[in-house]
Amino acid sequence: MAQHTPYLDTPLTRQTVDAFDQPTVLDFGANWCGYCLGASAMVQAALARHPNVQHIRVEDGPGRRLGRSFTVRLWPTLVFLKNGQEVARLVRPEDAAALEQALALLDANP
Repeated sequence: MAQHTPYLDTPLTRQTVDAFDQPTVLDFGANWCGYCLGASAMVQAALARHPNVQHIRVEDGPGRRLGRSFTVRLWPTLVFLKNGQEVARLVRPEDAAALEQALALLDANP
């Protein structure tokens, strides 16, 4: 069975995220979420092919400001950021090709 990186109760603020200059995937979810556990292996495998992309798993839930600022409604929600700006979003990803397409946007030159 694959080991899953836990979602972290991270104190990231929207201001901090908006200032990221490294390609980043914010992965909103919860450690007990079945959809999150199901998508984890596919997401981690895809990200392994893109070592330049920072992956931050953010524990989400009621009162979590970062998730609310990105209007996260379902888990997992992957927000793809380039220079702090959202360039793609996948909600409950099931398609590896769609995940690769979104990651390719982070690899593309401005």
